Amino acid sequence: MFKDIDNLGHESVVFHHDKSTNLKTIVGIHDTTLGPALGGVRIWDYENEEQAINDVLRLSKGMTFKAAYSGIDCGGGKSVIIGDVKKIKTEALLRSYGRFIESLGGCYITAPDVNTDIYDLALVSKETKHAAGLPAFCGGSDDPSEFTAYGVLMGIKAAIKHVFDSDSICGRKILVEGVGKVGKYLVSYLSKEGAEIYVTDISKKAIEDVSKNFKVKVVKPNDIYDLDLDVYSPCALGAILNDSTIKKLKCKIVAGGANNQLEIPEKHDLMLKKKNILYAPDFVVNTGGLLNVYNEYIGNYNRKTTFALVERVYDRCLKLFKKSQDLNISTNELAESICLERISSIRKAGLSYSKVCI
Repeated sequence: MFKDIDNLGHESVVFHHDKSTNLKTIVGIHDTTLGPALGGVRIWDYENEEQAINDVLRLSKGMTFKAAYSGIDCGGGKSVIIGDVKKIKTEALLRSYGRFIESLGGCYITAPDVNTDIYDLALVSKETKHAAGLPAFCGGSDDPSEFTAYGVLMGIKAAIKHVFDSDSICGRKILVEGVGKVGKYLVSYLSKEGAEIYVTDISKKAIEDVSKNFKVKVVKPNDIYDLDLDVYSPCALGAILNDSTIKKLKCKIVAGGANNQLEIPEKHDLMLKKKNILYAPDFVVNTGGLLNVYNEYIGNYNRKTTFALVERVYDRCLKLFKKSQDLNISTNELAESICLERISSIRKAGLSYSKVCI
């Protein structure tokens, strides 16, 4: 475990168990050079503890890149609560989690993620001031998923512009894999733009919900690789781009809201490049939720201003795609190098971060 922590460059990984609520949680703090680590807490019924640790390590590192590329003053962190959400999620457990987060002294700010929402964070915030992504009645900004989806939309438009020389989505065949909170908002945006939308999800309820509200074509998860698409947009869990799936993909662009889409980044970004599939790195396009939560946390939150900040994803992506093409390197490799350069330069200069909006 320590070898994995060292290889991924983490500052600390903290384990906590509260017997009274059966809270079993792990917090991964990857890098705080730019500011306190910010990232969501997910509740998941992992097969084993090794799987949970791996999730924390990968996701927290991804948050470091996400924050660095966005230009904001925070670092990368993530936490997981281990267990079946239907059985363990109680007020007592969430407040116990909040008390634990408070004990970390502000080096980690927690927010909503898979199987947690703004109302769960309202309970967490009863025990800690280091929580964001809260409902409006708690002084928060409500659901950040809409902003995440908007950033993905900007990334898709930029990718379409780069590949087809026009950012019009009208008539483009786009598959959204995973129509939960982010995926559903993305379908809404794509529908307004006139896209030909395909959806898939392992949740029957999620499919029924999105089908009732939007004109979509439902595809079984195993059948998505039979589709000739313009854009494949993964919006579920990570590691979906791997040896098996990349070989079967029939699309021009991959741009989605899921975190850590590349199972092995240094390998699978090159596989996409060799197939002439433009990859919009997840930590570049799915930053909208982070920007929203960050602006809430630093104070003076403004919804309109936050949307304007998320809109910058479009220009960031266009510049990344152009430079990647000019240098003939993968988009993911280039994006990671840009993040590492920012972090390295701030660290070398010995600069301190401040709560100032970009």
